[in-house]
Amino acid sequence: MRMGIFILIYISTNTFIFSQNQYPIVLIHGFMGWGTDEMGGYKYWGGEHDFEEYLESMGNEVYTVSIGPISSNWDRAIEAYYQIKGGQVDYGKNHSNKYKIIQKPKNKNWDGLYPKWDSNNPIHIIGHSLGGQTARMLQFLLENQIYADSSNMTVEKSELLGEKRLKWIRSITTISTPHNGTTLSNIVTNTLPFMEELMGIAAIIDNRVYSFDLEQWGFNRMKNEPWKTYFDRLKNHPAWETKNFCAWDVSIDGARELNTYLKANNDIYYFSYATSNTIIDNNKSYHKPNNSMSIILRPNAYMMGKTTQCWSEGDCTDSSWYENDGIVNTISQIGPTTGKNGAETIIKYNNQNDFVTGVWNYMGTYIMDHKAFMGHGNYSKEIIEIVYKILDDHSKRLNALPLL
Repeated sequence: MRMGIFILIYISTNTFIFSQNQYPIVLIHGFMGWGTDEMGGYKYWGGEHDFEEYLESMGNEVYTVSIGPISSNWDRAIEAYYQIKGGQVDYGKNHSNKYKIIQKPKNKNWDGLYPKWDSNNPIHIIGHSLGGQTARMLQFLLENQIYADSSNMTVEKSELLGEKRLKWIRSITTISTPHNGTTLSNIVTNTLPFMEELMGIAAIIDNRVYSFDLEQWGFNRMKNEPWKTYFDRLKNHPAWETKNFCAWDVSIDGARELNTYLKANNDIYYFSYATSNTIIDNNKSYHKPNNSMSIILRPNAYMMGKTTQCWSEGDCTDSSWYENDGIVNTISQIGPTTGKNGAETIIKYNNQNDFVTGVWNYMGTYIMDHKAFMGHGNYSKEIIEIVYKILDDHSKRLNALPLL
């Protein structure tokens, strides 16, 4: 029988929480995110601040992964596994053949941030934006045996995909995550080749500052390769037309597909934090951006605040989707509800109810835009103090969860 280490922690609400576990916290970034050694020290988790360092200063063991910023959740989850555990990335034979990617990119081989990760040493995961979907995908891949052929006769031989690994995750926390997709994805991809433009712009960024981690697509820039040649090669890659790409996963159809098979596990605690920075236009029923929203995000917020989108089955979003944080519809951040097998159970936390495993504990909606929660864009000192308080309180809640 494992014994917990009990530490008395005093919280400003005049309540006491007993620390029952000391499981590490793993941070998973979202779309267009980066690692701690990129962007000249400007942090994804904190911007000019450092949320990883802050959590560590509160007594937590914390690790930050750096995975494909525009890759699919399948690819990102596999990269996250090997970065945490260590080893050679293996996307799986069937998946690699289907999407014509390199199954084992030679440069994606890591020593491991937390090599002893297993059922006796589980982790807490906190994912921002797309990182929340990635965390759920990682849970799925850990808990299921994946087959190397479409007939489900031959099991994958990779370390991760070849066998089930239960009870490796104690909790999953999502922040501003498009659980049900974002209408921005549909709006943008229907009006301009968004990802192609993005990649073209990104091609001018020095790899020492930022990396797209697309070795599995053959997207490494060749030595002395002209930017136009590089861009054309990216633009013409068949991956753009497949589902093995984050644009599909964050679309409302892609998210519905994920929600159909990424189901909650009764051994895991789930928490969701939502963000919003729009208000109802008094003259209309639409939403418009708050004055505190980053100027860069305001065009997105205007479009999302008045646009409905339809799933391929024919049902459509309604006005409840208008509220947003400039990137993700607020209603989508609360928890997964659009799976073909029905919605996940969501319980709103009220500072009194106990946390429940196997359901989504909704921790509330905070008035800030999508970037501000990470310390980017138009944020204030007050916003950073709020985020620090959220991280502090939440890490204590995670530590107080029973041993797995």
